Amino acid sequence: MKRRTFIRQGGLVSFGLATGLHNTAFYKPKVSSLTILHTNDVHSRIEAFPQDGSRYAGLGGAAKRAKLIEKIRKEQENVLLLDCGDIFQGTPYFNFFGGELEFKLMSEMKYDAATIGNHDFDAGIDGLHKQMGLASFELINCNYNFDDTVMKDQVKPYKVFQKGDIKVGVLGVGIELDSLVPKSLYKETQYLDPVQQANKYAKILKQDLGCHYVICLSHLGYKYKENKVSDHDLAADTQNIDLILGGHTHTFLKTPTIVGNKVGQQVHINQVGWAGIVLGQMQVHFERNFKNRCVSCDPKTIR
Repeated sequence: MKRRTFIRQGGLVSFGLATGLHNTAFYKPKVSSLTILHTNDVHSRIEAFPQDGSRYAGLGGAAKRAKLIEKIRKEQENVLLLDCGDIFQGTPYFNFFGGELEFKLMSEMKYDAATIGNHDFDAGIDGLHKQMGLASFELINCNYNFDDTVMKDQVKPYKVFQKGDIKVGVLGVGIELDSLVPKSLYKETQYLDPVQQANKYAKILKQDLGCHYVICLSHLGYKYKENKVSDHDLAADTQNIDLILGGHTHTFLKTPTIVGNKVGQQVHINQVGWAGIVLGQMQVHFERNFKNRCVSCDPKTIR
């Protein structure tokens, strides 16, 4: 049976159609479901946008996001909550607290993992390190080498999550810091090729560790006209990655983009704008062999 993946905005087609199987009284497939919630480029937006008639008036805010996450967790059994970087910078909350409030609130919401964006160095690598003890979640990145910095051993290249009978591998990649961040802030952090590193760790996750689904948390950016590594490039030039959750370019996607990888398999790319206006929500339904699956996307605007 060939693997097929279907996306539907706001819901699923019937599982029988999605997998190409007939739903008869004699066949009741075992289905395992994973709900992936994600944010990117929240930029210290702790409160909702003010009710001033502007484009995003009244949208977003940590309190409303926390309430929505809590509601979804009550409705769904296997939930992962992830962030794709640029947690810091953008409001006076960061200027005053230096990232403390952002990490505390994310910990209260029980984020599972986040990757690192360029603005997360805005208080310097020492400032980022200072807040690490407040994060109950993992910071994940596989293409920044922190060996000669205070962040050594503080960031993992990947993490494996067991959600019911679903084994999920999560890795992270970040954008080149040179020209975006003063070297005085990121110091001796070394940038490694994100495509090579993602390929390396995705293979470990999928083939060596037997993950059923591999997610890459990316802060590379959705797509560029110039010669610059993007999520599209990452998807096309890698294998063993099933889903890329992106950031950096503040791209609002109503449905994920599908890109063929280097061996012709489908990779989904998703990004939900910025400022915590939208909570990304994707559901992956696996049949018993974990190869046939159906993917749906139902993003939630935070009002």
